[in-house]
Amino acid sequence: MSSVPSGWRGCLLVILAGFVLLFGLPQVVSLYGVVQMTVFVAMAVFALSQGFIWGFGGIMSFGQSAFFGLGGYVYAVSVINMGDSTIPVLLAIAVPAAFAALLGYFMFFGRISDAYVGVITLTVTIILFNVVNSTSGDFYTIGQAALGGFNGMPNVPPLNVPGYPDAAFGPIDTWYFAMGALILVYILLRGILASRFGRVVVAIRENETRVQLLGYDARVYKLLVFTIGGGVAGLGGCIFTNWGAFISPTIFGLASAAQVLIFVLVGGLGTLVGPVLGAFGIEYLISIIGTQQTLNANLVLGAVLVAFVLLVPQGLVPVVWSGIGRLLPRRFAGTGEQTAEAQS
Repeated sequence: MSSVPSGWRGCLLVILAGFVLLFGLPQVVSLYGVVQMTVFVAMAVFALSQGFIWGFGGIMSFGQSAFFGLGGYVYAVSVINMGDSTIPVLLAIAVPAAFAALLGYFMFFGRISDAYVGVITLTVTIILFNVVNSTSGDFYTIGQAALGGFNGMPNVPPLNVPGYPDAAFGPIDTWYFAMGALILVYILLRGILASRFGRVVVAIRENETRVQLLGYDARVYKLLVFTIGGGVAGLGGCIFTNWGAFISPTIFGLASAAQVLIFVLVGGLGTLVGPVLGAFGIEYLISIIGTQQTLNANLVLGAVLVAFVLLVPQGLVPVVWSGIGRLLPRRFAGTGEQTAEAQS
């Protein structure tokens, strides 16, 4: 019998696949392909943040793009002023996390219902979009960084070797950073879910009242989950800004807010690998649609969302894993392994 706990087998396979992709992709695809995959990874990190707080924390946020965009803008502004990208990357994680903690405190400790949490987060995203969209002109600068309003911030300095601003990352280096960050985020979230804290979080999602009767303060756990999700989304925004050396207010738009929900629903709610695969699949579909003029990308995404909600509400990963369980009943029956692995 294997010495590896059954719940970690799927996790180890996902990590192994991640490292194969990390080092193998630049060897088999063109430079353009690596650059394209980098933005897929940025959106996958974004999707992980939504999948974590929604699928495991039970927090339906319609405004995760607020933290995604905030991370991108914080990186752009700070790296322009500092030169070295080391601290800006950390700020791109810390500032959205702090903003999520502040917003979450008022929502969860104010005992706002789940429906209003979605409304508030969506409203915050719309407010940020309109505020940043109105910052054109020389007056709207932070240090040396001009916010640019609806024109955005072009020529954002890329990542560099820590402590050496002149040693800027190229496209391949950015790929290694992005994919490495995705693997680390996955390991972090998987570790959190495997801990006692993670088990309490999932229990709150299932029955918040019962957990409170056992002596746990559900508000604190929700706040921490929401804060972690905000920091992860900010990291995704940082990677996205580095991918194009550009950021604009559209990152806060409703399209971005809706897109991440589609990533999670298509991949599978209640899993970690599902949102990643959903992000890769949908982003690839968008890139294919962008090469022709017949079909509208938003129309296709809407059709995909409706189809999955009606036909495959569980998402791809749970359905595929359930199919594997039926094909291999002796191995999976009665062990609880299917549920544990599906959360990978």
